[in-house]
Amino acid sequence: MNPRSARDLVLGPVVLSATANVIMELSWPGVGHGVAESRVDSGNVMLHPLHRFRTTNAYLAVALLGTDAERADYRRAVGRSHAHVHATADSPVDYDAFDPELQRWVALCLYRAFEDTWGLLAGEPGLRLPDAVYRECAVLGTTLQVRPEQWPADRAAFDDAWDDGLAHVRIDDAVRAYFHRLLRGDFLPDPVRRATEPTRTFLTTGFLHEPFRALLGLEWSAADQERFAAWMRRLGTVVHRLPAPVRRAPYSTALADLRVRRTLGLALV
Repeated sequence: MNPRSARDLVLGPVVLSATANVIMELSWPGVGHGVAESRVDSGNVMLHPLHRFRTTNAYLAVALLGTDAERADYRRAVGRSHAHVHATADSPVDYDAFDPELQRWVALCLYRAFEDTWGLLAGEPGLRLPDAVYRECAVLGTTLQVRPEQWPADRAAFDDAWDDGLAHVRIDDAVRAYFHRLLRGDFLPDPVRRATEPTRTFLTTGFLHEPFRALLGLEWSAADQERFAAWMRRLGTVVHRLPAPVRRAPYSTALADLRVRRTLGLALV
């Protein structure tokens, strides 16, 4: 089962891949240290998890469901935050949040989240999306600083770009410690964290691609993979029966919130 357009990929269960996706994104040193050292406290998931949840979901929603004008406004809003995210004299690696190569890697990881989730919900793990749908997903990067010509031309070119990206993966002690805080759910209230930890760890490990599981010492067996795929397939039978606004939540609600904020002149990020 293939989607008709990139808009069809916007399904609520994509949010289940969020922690895995962040780990893959931040495994590039420039991205990892940019987040771990960020001086923009409002975007720090450890300090303001709800704010981070809203703004990340709003970005994904506006990229795939929004208008050109909404994407332009969100680009400017994110740019004001990113202006403060750059290496200092004490940073172990050089980075700048406006670096289009770093942003392209993040966008490639985001594409994986949407493609992986679609395939799992459809009962076809590892499904490769059609080139036409894949090309529409360039907005995951071009909504920020990635230029259209930087997006791999087709789905086969994506595989080459992904493999090249994996060659740049490095997880040092500082970023590894940050990852384990994410895996533990340190940003959650203690009762919620303890109650959800087994499920969160299982889902995150399931959505991670290699070599990330191995680099973090996360065990995953063939039986685990079968259970994960079956769980997602059952979820898919429910999700695809829901009305569009419901099956797209929380992305649909994030886009609605963004539109209210634009109308009222409130901060988007």
